Amino acid sequence: MDAEIPLSPEDRAILDLEGPTIAGHTCKVVLMGQDAPDVDALRDSIATRLDAAPQLRWRLGGSPDAPVWVPGGEVDLERQVTLVPLDAPLDEPGLRAEVARLFEQRLDRERPLWQLDVVPYANGAAIVWRIHHALADGTMAMRFAQALLWDAVATTPPPAAARPHHDPEHAAADARRRRHLAGFLAREFSRSREHTPFDGHIGRRREIAFARVELAPLHDAAREKADATVNDAVLAIVAGALRRWVLARHGHLGEVRVRVPVSLHHEGDDEGNRDSFFAVALPLNEPDPLERLRIVHAETAVRKADHDAETMDELLRDLGAISPRLRAFADRIESSPRRFAVNVSNVPGPRTPVSVLGVPVDELHSIAEIGERHALRVAVVSVAGLLCFGFCADPGIVEDLQAMADGVVAEAELLTA
Repeated sequence: MDAEIPLSPEDRAILDLEGPTIAGHTCKVVLMGQDAPDVDALRDSIATRLDAAPQLRWRLGGSPDAPVWVPGGEVDLERQVTLVPLDAPLDEPGLRAEVARLFEQRLDRERPLWQLDVVPYANGAAIVWRIHHALADGTMAMRFAQALLWDAVATTPPPAAARPHHDPEHAAADARRRRHLAGFLAREFSRSREHTPFDGHIGRRREIAFARVELAPLHDAAREKADATVNDAVLAIVAGALRRWVLARHGHLGEVRVRVPVSLHHEGDDEGNRDSFFAVALPLNEPDPLERLRIVHAETAVRKADHDAETMDELLRDLGAISPRLRAFADRIESSPRRFAVNVSNVPGPRTPVSVLGVPVDELHSIAEIGERHALRVAVVSVAGLLCFGFCADPGIVEDLQAMADGVVAEAELLTA
């Protein structure tokens, strides 16, 4: 029997977050057209490929005070991969409601912490794959998808390799970060001046919304008009969508601070969670899409040049080494709704078209859980020339979520016009 594996501090913190109102998993929604594979074909395929992702055999063990991963063991695919029984295939609103219903459920901790459900959909079928965040972050979930789902021709770009600590360039970056520590603290620990409509005590219910945007026109517009990146453009059009939604329902709002996760994975690592973040203020008071993009680009350029995400990771790890209670205190400070209001993540997916058992994937959406006093979250994943947006919210605080998602499409059209 393989040796038990203690959970990393990051995995343990995520596991501890789950409770009556917060689910601990992330979710991938794979939309396929006609002739989508049935649940039996998926089970048979996954059974032959499961060894390529051994973490998906792991179960939780140990004690509540010292949880561990227990490797190996058989996986009952009759229970892990299921068909959602429906009277008729769902239309798009029905699919969003079904994804929300599944997302609200908790994964069975007596089994491997993932669940794949096949949902009959008007255009074909949807695969709704929930994976506990303690087992995988967004980057690792994409690796799992390549291992278990995508046909062999699919490729998912690996994250940039992390630089070793003895690298002279890394040492120079360390020195530069120390010189700019004051700026880092001012940026990352500043507070929003305004209360946002996304700050509230969340319940158990969720609402889901989807949007899709062509990647190439957005990439070209960002580069040509503002020397900006696709990530900058994503933040700019999300800012525009939030602006539209806020103006229609709550009136004026000057800015919203968003947390931007940054993957620190390197090729070949097997850590379930290896990311950090930086915070950016989105200018919701700016009506011009291009000017919003320029403002966002200027903000993110400073964070990237000064390696704010890496500095935050090192700071929190150092605090944890000194005192776990000190690390927990810092995490609570960073989780304040005045530090950030919305989490906006962007994970690279396959660059080439992908298929499952020969059936092309039309869209791939990621859904990430919200948090206490953070009632909205936006997750973006790219696939074969598309940027697919997944919105998750507490409907008791953030109503009419699909209108917000539709705003992303409208803002992308304005920016690329």
